[in-house]
Amino acid sequence: MEARDSSELEQILQYEFNDKNLLQEALRHSSFVNELGDPQLRDNERLEFLGDAVLNLIVGHILMHRYPDLKEGDLSRSRANLVNESQLATMARSFDLGLYIQLGKGEIQTQGRDKNSILADTFEALMASIYLDGGLEAAYRIIKNNFQPLIDHLQDTADNHDYKSQLQEKVQVEHNSMPDYSIIREEGPDHDKTFWVTLKVIDIETQGSGKSKKAAEQDAARRALEILTKES
Repeated sequence: MEARDSSELEQILQYEFNDKNLLQEALRHSSFVNELGDPQLRDNERLEFLGDAVLNLIVGHILMHRYPDLKEGDLSRSRANLVNESQLATMARSFDLGLYIQLGKGEIQTQGRDKNSILADTFEALMASIYLDGGLEAAYRIIKNNFQPLIDHLQDTADNHDYKSQLQEKVQVEHNSMPDYSIIREEGPDHDKTFWVTLKVIDIETQGSGKSKKAAEQDAARRALEILTKES
């Protein structure tokens, strides 16, 4: 089965290449190049190398903006959970990238269009080709569109760390006290607000921030728990 017309892929991505050769190179697997034996034909491995750096830069930037209070280690873990072979392959399957990859006959026969390694590598190469063709802004838009649902899921996961309940249970049992939360300020437009809260409980006062009131309260509770744990 031959690869599909790459112009269909441009429509799916909602990005039209100025240099179609970059797109073709991104979709050209080494097995295809080796089979043809044309020394002028370049496979996508160099673009794959660059695409890895582009993805890490842009996903890292999005994470830092979305989670302003995450520490370096948490940011690194979150990025690693997003930019890995399995996730990139899943993302590639979401728009049938495998159908557009130029593969050698051997890879086609062994279902190369559905191999995680080939899909992830081609996805990286494709992001690099967009970056080289349209600049950082074009790459940022497409990468953000693709990664947004996964980043939203990270927020849901973070919210599920119920530090508020842990804190309330601890101070009720040990100090017969209840935490008191107060919103002290909020900043940013309605679609991208950041909230700050103050938490007071026994002789402890902490502040927390987040993209929702709940997330800010959880952050303040987490900080209070850290203090209580050190004191006990």
